[in-house]
Amino acid sequence: MTPQQISLVRESFAKVIPMSEDAAHIFYGRLFEIAPQTRGLFHGDMDEQGRKLIATLAAVVDGLDRLDEIVPVAEALAVRHVGYGVKREDYAPVGTALIYTLSAGLDHEFAPETKAAWSAAYDLLSATMTAAAYPHAAE
Repeated sequence: MTPQQISLVRESFAKVIPMSEDAAHIFYGRLFEIAPQTRGLFHGDMDEQGRKLIATLAAVVDGLDRLDEIVPVAEALAVRHVGYGVKREDYAPVGTALIYTLSAGLDHEFAPETKAAWSAAYDLLSATMTAAAYPHAAE
């Protein structure tokens, strides 16, 4: 990612933090709408799950300029997610739900270049995670 893309992601995420609870509800609502099969992957308190989502996003956003630090954490998270039943094809709707959430929450402040920056960040993260979780999928 370029320094400009990293800056756009960080600036926009800073605007999401004050509405993080609502953002998490929007995210999961949209995810379950477009990928109902993912609902069964979540057990327990969805508010707590939402807090974990925002915390994970915060760590990733913070580390975008230090990929050597966040890649091993993302890889370990991906491997754990396999144990929860997450499939490779579940990553695409998660990205779609994330972009939808940011667009809904930021409205007119979610400019095309900001959307492109977030898409680049998610593409990088999901590619890293799926490579770690499903190392033989490309064979």
